[in-house]
Amino acid sequence: MIDFQNIYKSYGAQELLIDTSFRINSGEHVGIVGANGSGKSTIFSLIIKDIEADKGTITMPKDKKIGYLRQHLDTHSVSLPLINYTEDAIPELKIFLSKIHDLEHKLHSEQLTTLEKDKILEKIGNYQTEFEHLGGYNIRTRAETALSGLGFSTEALNKPLATFSGGWQMRAALAKTLISDPDILLLDEPSNYLDIPAVEWLQKFLRNYQGTLLLISHDRYLLKILTGITFEINNAKVTRYAGDYDYYTRERESRKLTLEASQKNQNKKIEQIEKFVDRFRYKATKANQVQSRMKMLDKIDRVNLSTKISYSGNIKFPPPPKCGNEIISMEAAGLTYDTKTWVLKNVDLRIENGEKIGIIGYNGTGKTTLLRMLAEQLPLSAGKLTIGHNVVIGYQSQEFGEILSPESTVFDTVRAVCKDSSKIRALLGNFGFTDVNVNKPCKVLSGGEKIKLLFARIFANPPNFLVLDEPTTHLDIHAREKLQEVLKTYKGTVCIVSHDIEFTKNVASTIISMTPQGIKKFYGNYEYFLEKNSSFETKSKAGESKPTIDSFSSKEDQKRKRQQKAAIRQQLNARKKVLDKKVTILEKKIEMLEEEKESLHNKLLETGSSIDFPSINKRLKEVNVEIHSVSEDWEASAIELEEFTEQYNSAIKDI
Repeated sequence: MIDFQNIYKSYGAQELLIDTSFRINSGEHVGIVGANGSGKSTIFSLIIKDIEADKGTITMPKDKKIGYLRQHLDTHSVSLPLINYTEDAIPELKIFLSKIHDLEHKLHSEQLTTLEKDKILEKIGNYQTEFEHLGGYNIRTRAETALSGLGFSTEALNKPLATFSGGWQMRAALAKTLISDPDILLLDEPSNYLDIPAVEWLQKFLRNYQGTLLLISHDRYLLKILTGITFEINNAKVTRYAGDYDYYTRERESRKLTLEASQKNQNKKIEQIEKFVDRFRYKATKANQVQSRMKMLDKIDRVNLSTKISYSGNIKFPPPPKCGNEIISMEAAGLTYDTKTWVLKNVDLRIENGEKIGIIGYNGTGKTTLLRMLAEQLPLSAGKLTIGHNVVIGYQSQEFGEILSPESTVFDTVRAVCKDSSKIRALLGNFGFTDVNVNKPCKVLSGGEKIKLLFARIFANPPNFLVLDEPTTHLDIHAREKLQEVLKTYKGTVCIVSHDIEFTKNVASTIISMTPQGIKKFYGNYEYFLEKNSSFETKSKAGESKPTIDSFSSKEDQKRKRQQKAAIRQQLNARKKVLDKKVTILEKKIEMLEEEKESLHNKLLETGSSIDFPSINKRLKEVNVEIHSVSEDWEASAIELEEFTEQYNSAIKDI
């Protein structure tokens, strides 16, 4: 059990936590949400004692191992080979190995009596038992499994960690944290550097984790699947919600409506009292009543509507210009940098007006390269690229440095590309930049602000074909949901690469799967893609040469097909469990409401002056409304489960 009692923490004038109390019970899986800078990572730092609270007490369970994935890698071990860095997840193993080696050396290098040898052998046996108990004999296998699941190749395992990019180093740190087998696992944005297949592997791994999990994430997919409790950090307070992210969003809105109604009633009451006081303040005959009502005002516990989360600002796209039906086409397209190794080869692809395309594949399969080719940022080495009639391309790179000058202001960044400077401020307002911050230099902007500035820059001359490379990076949940909503209703054509599964699921109606064998287009959403094909299991791993279409033997293909079948089965099982759980929860809720309804009916039949009939009738009406609402949700979920069960049974049969 982790217990925060009346915690206060500030940095200078910024108050992150004010008189905050909450409890995390053993075994709970908790999602922690809130705007960037609200104090989510501060809670982790307090738990691991990197920092101390200014006031209050934190109670931690004794003798519990904590595993912590930070947002930034500790670089002191980067010279180690990847596999050695990762398997060094449990420091005690080295201690026991050292003691065992010292005793073995003593056993063979000194003249000892039989009794002394027996004692040493007994100690060695005890240490070996402890070593085995901690998983020392299978730690390398676990490390290899985790690294493989996160996209590393077998050939990459013995390369120094320093030779990998920062993103791949963070994957190694994640693998190391996961296999340390902690009692309490703290994960701070674990999916930041993962592609979609690696996120899928991570959620499958963590679903079986039995310890206490605290997950800070903007990834709604992970929050929905992995957590059963949600903590919201807002206005320096922590609010607990007894459900996953979907439950949190519904309950939060419900609480907001309830508070608004309570505040409205309270304001009406306060207004009536104040009118009485103002009217009779100077009448001696009403002095006692006035004093009484003034005391009533002082005693009223005011309803505080501090429920608005201070998430980042708005996102709004102007309408796209009209264009022809065909947006872009590729015929036998390819790209190579050295005329020997092909990054992409023999690509045939046609994109039509209005399509919302999500590109999926492991890092290294050429997703960003394909986007750059589509956006005419890279010339083809082979084949043909045709742009449709009146197609205007808007390209967003995942590398801010390619476009944004650190010293340039927000206003100047857009003015450099905008044909009509009179519209710049209105355009910036569409992306949350007010008059107060349009003169900020780019170097002081947050990651989320930079992303939105890039969008403003793109829409200075509205495109009709958006090519977006990791557009959700650095965006908080609210901004991701806003961008998702805008892209869904956008009348133009969209092609995106994103590691955010929930974002891809909700935006993309067509999927392009990139594998070493080539590119395949699925005319359906992400769920349809998972149902029809699990080709992302065929992966190009870190450390391997860039894949070509013809680079795999038939034996490897057979192995890959077996992996694909296993992945399909796992994905279907995961989805079915989610639907089953949802229906069960709704059924229990209906049952509880029906029981409450019956209890209220029984109270109405009772007699006595102490019975509050108006309150009972009011609650009875509320319960009836809730039953109707939950029943509708249950009916929709039950139908969805029934349809999915049919698909599930059919797919399992086909496998």
